[in-house]
Amino acid sequence: MTAPSITALRARVVTLVAGFALVLSSTTAQAVSLLRDPDIEHALQRMASPVLYAAGLGDNIKILLVNDQSLNAFVVDHGHIFINSGMLMRMTTPEMLQAVIAHEAAHIANGHIARRMANLDSARTAAGLGLALALATAAASGRGDVAAALALGTQSSALRQFLAHTRAEESSADQSGIRYLAAAGIDPSGTLDVHRLFEGQELLSTSLQDPYMRTHPLSRDRLRAMEGFVAAYAGKAKPNPDLDYWYDRARGKTTAFLRPTKWTLQRYKESAAEDVRHMRLAVAYHRQQNAAKAVSHINQALEVRPNDPYYYELKGQILLENRQFQNAVTAYKKAADLAPSNALILGGLGRSLLTVNRPKEALTYLEAARARDFRDANVLRDLGSAYAQTGQHGMASLLAAERHALANRLDDAEIHARRAMARLPQGSNAYRRADDIARAAKRRKDKK
Repeated sequence: MTAPSITALRARVVTLVAGFALVLSSTTAQAVSLLRDPDIEHALQRMASPVLYAAGLGDNIKILLVNDQSLNAFVVDHGHIFINSGMLMRMTTPEMLQAVIAHEAAHIANGHIARRMANLDSARTAAGLGLALALATAAASGRGDVAAALALGTQSSALRQFLAHTRAEESSADQSGIRYLAAAGIDPSGTLDVHRLFEGQELLSTSLQDPYMRTHPLSRDRLRAMEGFVAAYAGKAKPNPDLDYWYDRARGKTTAFLRPTKWTLQRYKESAAEDVRHMRLAVAYHRQQNAAKAVSHINQALEVRPNDPYYYELKGQILLENRQFQNAVTAYKKAADLAPSNALILGGLGRSLLTVNRPKEALTYLEAARARDFRDANVLRDLGSAYAQTGQHGMASLLAAERHALANRLDDAEIHARRAMARLPQGSNAYRRADDIARAAKRRKDKK
């Protein structure tokens, strides 16, 4: 997907040049981005929740969407499961997506990631996988677990080796994943449906295979064993219309933003729920720059679900991007009232407040958003702007340093970090954050 079309999904794509990478067809390292949308993430979390609880992981795992059209899903730490947008759009049932989540959750629950992280201890591996960024991110966020994930991805060959699972691990994850699905009352045959998407791929060269096949090799013996596991748990599924709804909503919104608008206008009626149909049309018309129709359809979706914070958030985005700033504030404020803990919604409200010259109010919401989720580079940018507008230039420089560090631009991060240190009270928490980034940048320079 080209950069201009990325505004198709929330204008909120977080580029992680050296982090959260996945195996791509290229042999060189590439930038990977997350598609951040509160509605989609909420829907994915609802679908994942019963599986994660069955795995004993509870609400500790977050499901995030990766901006990549290939079929893949992966884990690189103990706190996140990453699903490619291509995987979400190619699935045809919620059970298929839940099967993917169950398998990745099994890699976490069975300790496969912990063993892999132990391999990062050597200096050679640390240099090859970009721990300088991890150190900077840990300093900026205080989140060492996420920093470990951010360390991955500077070399696709190294990452491929990290993500590739052994036969024993795959067999273990197959059995555990199917057991989780059955315990959650989900039809485990979705597991077989997922692997049917990859039939014949083992005959292709590595460069032509989907990344999921390259990191999760599927043998005939493994497939036969999987069929046996599924048969053992057959007949225990429970209908769940709620999950059907949220699956259709996540997939419908993703396709509405990422596929051509003509595709959406031809297929929106495939959604069973009236509000989802209107939401898909709102996105399509917004992308066609027809604000009147976009607002009309999101309002019709809100008539069906009047207390839905994610529809208010989408309305706020449509209004904001059409320069109806005060109306955007109203929509985002309603969304935040309905979902006061959602970082993406709080960030949107803060951003809209900046457009109407209310930086002090914006600071409150943007700081709350950052405290809940430091990954959103747009929040860091807006927060820096709010600090600058309120005369807090040391904090503005710190936020610029953190934003550059998150994007692996440590040379730029160091410049802003040292500028922040010159303006912040020595020994303060903000000063230490800036100092940690400056030190991380220096360490990377010393290794070169």
